[in-house]
Amino acid sequence: MSRSPRFAIVLAIVLTYALGLWFGGESSAAVDPQPAEVGPVKIRPASRPNILFVLTDDMSRADLHTMPGVRATITRQGIRFTRAMVSVSLCCPSRTTILRGQYAHNTGVHTNGGTNGGFESAYRKGVERSTIATWLQHSGYRTGLIGKYLNGFPNGAPPGYRPPGWTDWVTPVAGDPYTEYGYVLDVNGHRVTHGFTEQDYGTRVYLRHARRFISDAARAHRPFFLDLALYAPHRPATPDPSDAHSLDGLTLPRPPSFNERDVSDKPRWLRQVPRMNAHIIERSRALFQRRRESLQAVDRAVVGLIDLLRRTHQLDNTYVVFTSDNGFHSGEHRLPAGKQTAFEEDIRVPLVIRGPGIAAGRTSGAIVGNVDFAPTFAGLAGVRPARFVDGRSLVGLLQGKRPDHPRRAYLLEHWQETGVATRQRGLPLEPPDHDDTDTPRTPRSRPRTGHRLRHPGIVDHDRIPQYQGMRTDHYTYVEYVTGERELYDLRRDPHELQNVYSRATRRTRDGLEAALAALEECRGSACRRIESRPSVVLRWSH
Repeated sequence: MSRSPRFAIVLAIVLTYALGLWFGGESSAAVDPQPAEVGPVKIRPASRPNILFVLTDDMSRADLHTMPGVRATITRQGIRFTRAMVSVSLCCPSRTTILRGQYAHNTGVHTNGGTNGGFESAYRKGVERSTIATWLQHSGYRTGLIGKYLNGFPNGAPPGYRPPGWTDWVTPVAGDPYTEYGYVLDVNGHRVTHGFTEQDYGTRVYLRHARRFISDAARAHRPFFLDLALYAPHRPATPDPSDAHSLDGLTLPRPPSFNERDVSDKPRWLRQVPRMNAHIIERSRALFQRRRESLQAVDRAVVGLIDLLRRTHQLDNTYVVFTSDNGFHSGEHRLPAGKQTAFEEDIRVPLVIRGPGIAAGRTSGAIVGNVDFAPTFAGLAGVRPARFVDGRSLVGLLQGKRPDHPRRAYLLEHWQETGVATRQRGLPLEPPDHDDTDTPRTPRSRPRTGHRLRHPGIVDHDRIPQYQGMRTDHYTYVEYVTGERELYDLRRDPHELQNVYSRATRRTRDGLEAALAALEECRGSACRRIESRPSVVLRWSH
């Protein structure tokens, strides 16, 4: 039976009020509290640059094509990195690496949950005590985290916990933020409930907080670092109401690897995945469309922030960095929708940067990664990063300089979750990261609990065996804990259709194994030395 518009409005109001009572939050109709200052700090000269870091969730490189605003205001005005990568193609390990400048085998945050991942592991291991936020705040920067933090936050932490280093803190602590509706924010210690109206749409809300942060920093004549971490286009990929169905009928790209016919050369976990049928392909296409629709609000947000920086006379002194925490596949190699593999679609991410000293319209093919963000931001701010950092500063590359010791290999890692972390009632819902396609959400529906249904035969990414690998200029090499190996010659086979490990000579195999063994155990400066060694030359047996 259909419901009247009046009934829908009343229901939305009731749900919003109930959500506030349930979590003890304030109404979103209330004025958001102003950011609180944290202690006296020594202010350096205002000439130090600002850093605006915009981080999307599960965005592929190709998704950047649907964001004309980002391309016009950042890409064309700065530098685009064509080989930007993540070491672990999964949210929480990647975000921890971004904050620390360490590979996941050194942060100890391997997955999104369980006993070896999530915020719980980061908190338990104390990795938050030294991050890019603490380094910059200690040097006089105003720092802000707006949006998504680490998966599972704030489970296991005391009530009202704010990680060290953040002057301004705006992040969900209850509800279902992945749907962009029905969530509760911690706004500098005040709980603010957001329900199911257009003005509660997540990207809009985070943008309002970001604008306030930037304006306040301008009035204070204080350099800032803002980590604006948006949930789009993560599933269920809910578009802004003004963008819903704006891309109806969008075609799903079909590269040579799409719904791959012959996977006999692939590892066992992938050989077990059946080819997608027409129904699954259509669901993948529908998710692909919603993902790109959800990015339209992000595109407008970035343009709006750059305009604000210009109007507050800060743009010429601000580095704007746009990237994603990991890539995403949409039908390649029979996998309908997801991440966590070592394939190109998952490990490579968009990365565009503009700012002082960066020539407009440049492109770089250097191998860079999420392990480099923390030391790069420290370098831009004139701050020395912690000695434990594995990554390298990209400041020289941004200025057009050629590195003396370029990176020739980048580490790839993946673990399965171990154990089960007990999470408190009422914390933000964390959707499962199965390789699946989700059904659309409506703004005025209650948050769902539990796992969504999966199509029979579609792989659950928790079943991908643990692996370590490396991506070089020429190839991707992967070692699974099962003993299986993958080797793709990317110059001849960019879509990774032919696993050529069995054709490599014994000398080549031994060289690959030795190089990866050194990289997967590296720490600090040793990582940079090992990465800069000449890559193994691929030779083939006859």
